[in-house]
Amino acid sequence: MHPEPDPRFTLRVYWEDTDAGGVVFYANYLKFFERARTEWLRSLGFGQEALRRDEGLVFVVAETSVRYLQPARLDDVLLVGVDPRERGRASLVVAQQCWRREAGGETLLAEGTIRIGCVDAGTFRPRRIPTLLLERLA
Repeated sequence: MHPEPDPRFTLRVYWEDTDAGGVVFYANYLKFFERARTEWLRSLGFGQEALRRDEGLVFVVAETSVRYLQPARLDDVLLVGVDPRERGRASLVVAQQCWRREAGGETLLAEGTIRIGCVDAGTFRPRRIPTLLLERLA
């Protein structure tokens, strides 16, 4: 049996993530979500480069929706969650949240849904998600 992956991934806010005021630029939350999904797939045993090289497939973002609640700032430690909600043969809908870790607990900063599609690495035509990956999501 494959161990249950940790559904949240930790990262720190760097200067490159912020505007001149030290606040995270809104589009960077999508980068944070992407990093968490990549690490989530890795925790399931699926490196994205190996999937491209060995299986000839890649995952692409088809749709996003993000709601911003509080700003993240320079040096904040963030926890980014990955929660698969819908599983199709060639796509997944993933709910994601970004939390700031604080001395007194955690504050929800942003949340959203991302639809990712599995496509052929050469043609970008839809491909079935590998059966083993779908089994690990069950």
